[in-house]
Amino acid sequence: MKLSKNFTLSEFLFSDTANRRGISNTPNREHLVALTALSINIMQPIREHYHKGVIITSGYRSGQLNSAIGGSVTSQHSKGEACDFTVPGEDVYETCMWIIEGSGLDFDQLIYEVKNGVEWIHISHKRLGGNRGDMLTAVVQSDGEAEYTRGLHR
Repeated sequence: MKLSKNFTLSEFLFSDTANRRGISNTPNREHLVALTALSINIMQPIREHYHKGVIITSGYRSGQLNSAIGGSVTSQHSKGEACDFTVPGEDVYETCMWIIEGSGLDFDQLIYEVKNGVEWIHISHKRLGGNRGDMLTAVVQSDGEAEYTRGLHR
């Protein structure tokens, strides 16, 4: 099922953890509507700007999957409003800066995340508006706990 010109639902649903543990990661109608809005309003413009594929490393998470990976009980991933991604060959921090300064995207939250030298972007979008434009940096410790600071910092 296509959510936008270049994104399919399966890209937002894939989870090694769900597959390994036999956890259902099937979104309901409300989640599908939110995932479609995220895809059209945020992810598709990023894809078009860079003229290359975008790798979604974590998209929708069912409640059971979110719990299994230790996600926040208020995670926007479980609402279909968020995904984690990278753009192959692009500097992750610089991609964040483009989103903030040059894209004009109406995001709710953008988090530059780093764990053991691996970087990725968490971005969310509320389809009904009220997007905060919140920007954070998260350094994830080896125990899985993240230290968050306001703004983007390398």
